[in-house]
Amino acid sequence: MIYTVTLNPALDYFMNYEELALGEVNRTGKTQISAGGKGIMESRMLSLIGAKSKALGFLGGFSGQYIKDFLNENQIDSDFTEIEDLTRINVKLKSQENETSLDAAGPKLQESEINHFLEKFDHLKEDDIVVFAGTIPKSLGEDFYERLIAKVQKQKATFVMDVDGQKLLDSLPAHPLLIKPNREELEAIFETSFKNNEQIIPYGQKLLEMGAQNVIVSMAGDGALLFTNEKVYFAQGIKGELKNSIGAGDSTVAGFLAEYSQSKDPLLAFRQAIACGTSKAFSNDMPSRAFLEEIYKKVNISEVK
Repeated sequence: MIYTVTLNPALDYFMNYEELALGEVNRTGKTQISAGGKGIMESRMLSLIGAKSKALGFLGGFSGQYIKDFLNENQIDSDFTEIEDLTRINVKLKSQENETSLDAAGPKLQESEINHFLEKFDHLKEDDIVVFAGTIPKSLGEDFYERLIAKVQKQKATFVMDVDGQKLLDSLPAHPLLIKPNREELEAIFETSFKNNEQIIPYGQKLLEMGAQNVIVSMAGDGALLFTNEKVYFAQGIKGELKNSIGAGDSTVAGFLAEYSQSKDPLLAFRQAIACGTSKAFSNDMPSRAFLEEIYKKVNISEVK
């Protein structure tokens, strides 16, 4: 089983405008409400491509109930811990020129709620994969991911870190199956900048040396790099109309895990990852299965090193 963990899920409210002017009244042409949060997006993509998953995290209030109902309607298995506080609501603004995300803070969690959530990790099995994705509510403390990783390791299961910054670095000694920093996140981690793909390669390999088993560095329309302990691969960017970049990185992780959990082949998993991430970026919401398969045929991967 693949478990996705979203500690700070959100109800995402998308608003589309021809033009957006701050300080003035703006009337939207189209709105959409969706279940948000990195792990939830991963579970949605896993479901789309036929991979079993179970979404874990904290949900509360009317916004949390909306997310739970949304997942049930889309036949996505979940086992969220119910909380008294309200699940956050994020507003996503999109105009012809820009995408802007207004993200709320997370809920306040009670000790009993946290303990109930932690108990779920006592039932993991050795062949399970747990994906830790996104931000942590302040009430959980900065070391909460470390606590969860320790519980995963105790059960001899595998984990993936879909986070950025120091939390990503802190997880590396525990050898995550996969990490997926984008180019900007990698620059921030190592306090540098890249002018071309060749300059990225030593830093991707450094992440392997620090403990990651597989590393994907995404570069938006310029493609992506896969680093394994044996080789480095490059996937060319696929041309198309960018419609909604939110969730593309999460879909990339989901695509990798769906294939890797079956074949244990990182190259095949990389191909699926690129297809899922790209098709998501080229769709307003989730792509159709037919469109994903169309994009899959366009994935072009070459060995770099």
